[in-house]
Amino acid sequence: MKITKAAVNTTSPGRNFVTLKVETDEGIYGLGDGTLNGRELAVASYLTEHVIPCIVGRDPFETEDIWQYLYRGAYWRRGPVTMSAIAAVDVALWDIKGKALGTPVYNLLGGKSRDGVLVYGHANGKDTETALEDVARHVEQGFKAVRVQSGIPGIKTTYGIAKGAGRYEPAERGLPSEAEWSTEHYLRHAPKLFEKVRERFGEELHLLHDCHHRLTPIEAARLGKELESFHLFWMEDPTTAELQEGFKVIREHTTTPIAVGEVFSSVWDAHDLIRNQWIDYLRMTIVHGGGFTALKKAADFAAMYHVRTGFHGATDLSPVTMAAALHFDTAIHNFGIQELMPHNEETDAVFPHQYYFKDGMMYPGDGPGLGVDLDEKLAAKYEYQRAYLPVNRKLDGTLTDW
Repeated sequence: MKITKAAVNTTSPGRNFVTLKVETDEGIYGLGDGTLNGRELAVASYLTEHVIPCIVGRDPFETEDIWQYLYRGAYWRRGPVTMSAIAAVDVALWDIKGKALGTPVYNLLGGKSRDGVLVYGHANGKDTETALEDVARHVEQGFKAVRVQSGIPGIKTTYGIAKGAGRYEPAERGLPSEAEWSTEHYLRHAPKLFEKVRERFGEELHLLHDCHHRLTPIEAARLGKELESFHLFWMEDPTTAELQEGFKVIREHTTTPIAVGEVFSSVWDAHDLIRNQWIDYLRMTIVHGGGFTALKKAADFAAMYHVRTGFHGATDLSPVTMAAALHFDTAIHNFGIQELMPHNEETDAVFPHQYYFKDGMMYPGDGPGLGVDLDEKLAAKYEYQRAYLPVNRKLDGTLTDW
């Protein structure tokens, strides 16, 4: 079997997605996701101009050698654009292998380690009471784990909170909007929020919370300590991770579990975090972390240090990545939990898929390969539209982490 051609599809059924389709001389094709929120066209160009010419004529079963060729052969390594492009190729090739062998991808990764994949949903509200109402809706839908965010008194706009009716979607058409932030307001509010959640929903519901990189290590340590009595499943992205030693400060002050890594593009971004046991969950994604070939190695490394996976699964990743994540989650031993932000109906129609949700769990389906497809005619109706994530400023106007 040989790769005969590959092409990039860019579509925008509510938000932008980059999909790579790799075709073979036996009529089997595979799909990979190359979406990078706000930088989609950079990955599309990288694939079209630099990567696709290098893989035509190759054997798609040689996933390890092709991965090394694209990573080491370019000389310029890592980074979100490069790793997203490599991941698009890698996932497409695993999809081809599964289809050629007539088996789900999870069987190629070691077979099932569990019957279903525990997922968490996003509950939010403009204030504590509306957030509690959204938690209740998720519980009614069957979720066993819920991430809770709410508006903060004294701050007009807050991460994780929908601006109007409908689902929360951070990416916005046009140039970046600006949000505002106050760490002091937030640190006063967050413990009160989770006190109310536990009072209403008890101890059985798994609760998660995202700090979104906005705190210093000692501020995050304070928050983690104040949240300990509410037994969170995790506190996500408490501080920026460029300085990995910052997580040592957090770890020394709190037993609240820590999750980080959705912006990581390589296991090297988490090397010290894992080997020093400063984190509990690694949140790298299949698409931004280099695909199955790279993430399997990262997960195995993490397992040696009792670190589990908790992959990013927001709507800035296409159903191709959700399918890939579920196959991965099903197979690896040190799986922790999977994020789930359901896509809109238009996206689900463009990417018909076999995976499904039931009773707080997700299931990848048992079809060959990934079990997800691309309706190219329908995708063509949704043209790419420029969109960005917001930027964030403190109340005095200082640009800070979003």
